[in-house]
Amino acid sequence: MKPFKWMRPALCTAALTLFAWPVTALELKETSGIDPSLPPVAERVPSEPLVVDLAEKGRVTGTQGGALNTLIGRSRDVRLINVWGYARLVGYTEDLDLVPDILKSVEVEDGRIFTFELREGHKWSDGHPFTAEDFRYFFEDIASNEELMPSGIPKFLLVDGQPPKFEVLDETTVRYSWDKPNPLFLPELGKARPPFIYRPAHYLRQFHEKYGETAFIEEQAGDVKARGWASLHNKKDDMYNARNIDMPSLQPWIRLNDDSDRRFKLVRNPYYHRVDSTGQQLPYIDEVIMTVADGKLIPAKTQAGETNLQARNLSFADITVLKQGEPQQGYSTNLWLNTKGSEISLLPNLTVKDPVWRELNRDRRFRQALSLGIDRELINKVLFFGLGRAGNDTVLQASPLFEPHYVTQNAQYDPDKANALLDEIGLVERRGDGIRLLPDGRPLEIIVETAGESDTEIDALELIGETWREIGVKLFAKPSQRDILRERAITGDLVMAVWSGFENGIPTSEMPPDDYVPVWSDRLNWHEWGNYFETSGARGEKPDWEPAARLTELYNQWLSSRTAAERSEIWTEILEIHAQETIHIGLVSAVRQPVVVHGVGNVPSEAFYGWDPGAHFGVHRMDEFFLKGK
Repeated sequence: MKPFKWMRPALCTAALTLFAWPVTALELKETSGIDPSLPPVAERVPSEPLVVDLAEKGRVTGTQGGALNTLIGRSRDVRLINVWGYARLVGYTEDLDLVPDILKSVEVEDGRIFTFELREGHKWSDGHPFTAEDFRYFFEDIASNEELMPSGIPKFLLVDGQPPKFEVLDETTVRYSWDKPNPLFLPELGKARPPFIYRPAHYLRQFHEKYGETAFIEEQAGDVKARGWASLHNKKDDMYNARNIDMPSLQPWIRLNDDSDRRFKLVRNPYYHRVDSTGQQLPYIDEVIMTVADGKLIPAKTQAGETNLQARNLSFADITVLKQGEPQQGYSTNLWLNTKGSEISLLPNLTVKDPVWRELNRDRRFRQALSLGIDRELINKVLFFGLGRAGNDTVLQASPLFEPHYVTQNAQYDPDKANALLDEIGLVERRGDGIRLLPDGRPLEIIVETAGESDTEIDALELIGETWREIGVKLFAKPSQRDILRERAITGDLVMAVWSGFENGIPTSEMPPDDYVPVWSDRLNWHEWGNYFETSGARGEKPDWEPAARLTELYNQWLSSRTAAERSEIWTEILEIHAQETIHIGLVSAVRQPVVVHGVGNVPSEAFYGWDPGAHFGVHRMDEFFLKGK
């Protein structure tokens, strides 16, 4: 895989000069297959569209037209069209710089004053102007309305509990100002699932009690069995799920009918804001067809040639089968870098309610002993053909924050050292079969719970169990369900879980380190601490374990930081704590994600694949993909 080109993350007006050219500098070409009743393309795109230079990116100018087929495992996965399309106010490039996209420019002063300039003439998918009013409507009429948002203004818009001063400067300019820096603001806008701090006000106002007609609202609420105007408004306000076909969008593909819940047809947005340097409006592809199939059958269906572009529901274990189908079907199986910190990670629950297990899981020596008792190289060879990298759950080499010892520290297979650490803790008593005894006399038998969704995880646990027996530890794998697993973490009954590693294994200092610190209650290894942070101390437990307390303190420092240098120092200490403490027990990283490409151009042969950052295909700009031969 070619190395990533890392640059200092930036977001400034100057970055826009690469992308925004006036329409007069281009000879715009009419979109093929477009509805002839629509205005000409020059009237559909902004006066200064985002112009992409494909040659500079090593890609070719595509041709418009055709339908791309892909498979999804659940009906609700139709929402992925709004992930893969990845039209964002600001978005990540493949170098992980955060740059304007929907916005024409962003100016940031002192890390706390953000001025957004929209593209003049930009329109929603229904042809209605996209203006500052759409931002005002969200902030004042949705986010600030207790009936629509009972939990209050979203946290990323709060600094020390205070919302921003929001201003409409003119029809295409808005400003958000805080008294202190808010480094969380822009990265949040570039996520795979962004907060959408704008809404099509012209559409949603009709359902709002402040603007709509009472009789109309009551009729519409009755039709969808909504309890009142707020419930109706929330049902209609669907920027992400692609369920409301009447909801205008700024994404490259939109859904216009709901005649099926098994086959979804998404069509090009005729008012999309991006064009290529030859004057062709993007996206190149006219339609994306998403067909629901049993997730277990998707690898076989992919091998049979039933899809043009497929990564969803494919895993490393499918690569051999997929490669076998290439000669007959004419597709290629590209192997992209999975950006998770580890393909598989053991998560000791540090807030488990059992006092014996709580003390043991929080003992650094215990976690390190378990880590040293795992033969990661064997797991890599058996499960991943030796193509991954054995080591800890941490940032990958592609991250500018990477240091080699983050991967290797206490990650080598050393059963002698592991046994010595367990003896040092005082776990010296053993029963007849060699399994150590806990201080209260129970055998040291660890129940590792799984979501029951991955055969690879079960196979890995079996291999771990074999080597853990050498250090006097018995492992029981307990397949369950995702919801049950999370519930047991909430109740404190979960002792240890197996899950994938850190979602973002390629962070820059400008990305929030929230995956690495106890600030979210949905994490399996420290629910109580995350719950405490999320609720500002109303629920959960205040971190009483020094590393957790320090991680929380560092996160708060990141939230108030003003410079990239400050944020880099904070990230470094966070990663050092994880390396020293072995908080997650990762197994193998840098595992490849199969991406099957059948007759589609401009899809990278080598790239990275992840949720945040990445949005799966999104950061690689799926609107630039095209169907060959069209």
